[in-house]
Amino acid sequence: MKQIQMRLKPEQAYEPGALLLAVQKKTGNNSLSSDQFKIVKRSIDARKPQVIVQLQVMLLEGDEEDIAEWHVDTLPYVGGRSEVIIVGSGPAGLFAAIRAIEKGLKPIVLERGKDVQSRRRDLAAINKEHIVNPHSNYCFGEGGAGTYSDGKLYTRSKKRGDVRLALEKLVAFGASGDILVDAHPHIGTNKLPKIIASIREKIIECGGEVRFDAFVSDFIITGNRLKGVVVGDGERLEAQAVVLATGHSARDIYHLLDKHNVVHESKSFALGVRIEHSQELIDRIQYHCQDRGRGPYLPAASYSLVEQVRYKGSDVGVFSFCMCPGGFIVPAATSSGEVVVNGMSPSRRDSRYSNSGVVVAVDESDYIAFKKEKGLAALRYQQEIEQRACELAGGTQAAPAQRVVDFTKNKVSDSLLDTSYQPGVVSVDMKEVLPSKVSYVLDKGLQRFGKKMRGYYTNEAQILGVESRTSSPVKIPRDGITCEHSVLKGLYPCGEGAGYAGGIISAILDGERVMDAVMYNIKL
Repeated sequence: MKQIQMRLKPEQAYEPGALLLAVQKKTGNNSLSSDQFKIVKRSIDARKPQVIVQLQVMLLEGDEEDIAEWHVDTLPYVGGRSEVIIVGSGPAGLFAAIRAIEKGLKPIVLERGKDVQSRRRDLAAINKEHIVNPHSNYCFGEGGAGTYSDGKLYTRSKKRGDVRLALEKLVAFGASGDILVDAHPHIGTNKLPKIIASIREKIIECGGEVRFDAFVSDFIITGNRLKGVVVGDGERLEAQAVVLATGHSARDIYHLLDKHNVVHESKSFALGVRIEHSQELIDRIQYHCQDRGRGPYLPAASYSLVEQVRYKGSDVGVFSFCMCPGGFIVPAATSSGEVVVNGMSPSRRDSRYSNSGVVVAVDESDYIAFKKEKGLAALRYQQEIEQRACELAGGTQAAPAQRVVDFTKNKVSDSLLDTSYQPGVVSVDMKEVLPSKVSYVLDKGLQRFGKKMRGYYTNEAQILGVESRTSSPVKIPRDGITCEHSVLKGLYPCGEGAGYAGGIISAILDGERVMDAVMYNIKL
C-alpha cells in the first residue's frame, strides 16, 4: 500500500469533500473515492501565521485494508482458581488483567473504590459539598485517576512496548479511531467511563473477577514471600503473584510497605500549580489569529513549555504538565484536610478555559527535613504542602489562587478571575503555600514563558494550587527482568504508583510487561 505526505490548510484537511479533492490532485487520480484511502497520521504545524495540517495518507489497493492486529473477540474464557491478584483498576491494572486473560490466566482485580457510574456521586460531593471520600474520588475508583483526568494518550515511551497495539486495544473497547491517527491522541473525560466499563465487562465475561469496595488493608507475608492480601475487615485472598498497580496516590499502601519493612524508596517528582487562561487567548497566541477566532476546523490550541532556572548554583527545571485545552480544573484530594488540583478535558475540548500544570522539579535536597521518614520522606513533603494549601484557603476544597503577574510582583490579588474549578478559589499569597525554591523557580519560569508565548504572562490568567500529584513520590524497586520486587517474592510493583510509568499509555504498557513476567515466573 502506497503512502503519500500532504500539507493542507485546515479547511482542506478536516472537510471530507475538500480532502478528497486534495488527495485526487496529489495522486493525479480524479476517479479516486474516499474509501480508497485513509489517514494514517495527522498533526498540526502552527509555527507560521498560516496554520498547516500535515497528513500521511495511505492509498488502499483493491480490497486491502490496514487491519488492526488485535481484536477483543479473540480473548479466551478463563476459569478456575486464580493465581494472580491485581490491586488497582487503573490503566496498568486493567490491561494487566486483559493480558492475563490473553495468556489463559484468570485475574482477580481489587478496586478500593466504586464502579465508574457510582463514582460520579462522590465526585459531585467533592465539587459541591467539599466532602472527600477517601476511597472514591478523582484518584480512586474504577479506571483510576485516568478516568476523570482527560485521557491523554501521547507518550514518549516507545521502547516500553507496542504503543500502536495499546491504542488498538482502546479502540476495540470503544475509543475513537482518531487516536490511531492524531499525533497527540486524546479520548476525553466524558468518553472514558464507557470505555473503562467495557473493559471491566469483558474481564468478567472471560471469567475474571473485578471487585469494588475491596480495600487492601494488609499483606499476607511468610518469610520473604508475599502470599496474598487482606481485604477490608479480614477476608484473606491468596495467590502466587500480587500485582501492585495502585496509582501514585495510594498512600496507605506505601505505609503498609513501611509497616512490613518491605523495601521502598523516596522518589523525586514535580510540584507547582495549575495555570488557567481563557482558551480564546491561547488560541490567539498559538494560531496567530489576533483578530479572529480559530475557526470551525482547528481544535482548541495547546502548548508545551520548558525552562531551566538558576537557583542557588544549580539549574532547576520548570515545565508545563498535563495541558488541558478547552478543559476544567478539578479537585484531586484523596483525604480531607488537603487541597490538590488536576486538569481534564472533554472529548470536544469545548470549555472556554485552558489550563495546564506548571511544575518545578524537586529532589532529595528539598525533602531533607523529612529524612527520618526514609522511604516516605518525599511523600511527607508532598502531604505537608497539600495540607498547607487547604489551611490557607480556609479548610475546604476551595483552592488558593493568585493572578499571574500579582504572583511575580508579590501582591495578593484584590480579585480573582472566573474559573472552571467548581469548589471555588480564595485569594492567597501563593508564595506562602509553595516552598521557597518552587516559588522562585515558578516566578522566573512564568515570566520566561511569557517571552516564548506573547500574552501568556498576564494578570488575565491565574494560578491555583497545588499541582502535586504529578508522579509517585515513592518507588518500589523491582528486578529489571523478572519485574518481581527486589526482596519480597510474589510482589510485582507496577505502573505509576510504583514509579514505572507516567501516563495512561506507559501504564498500560507496564501492566502488560509485568503480567508477561508473572506468567513466565509462575510457569502456568
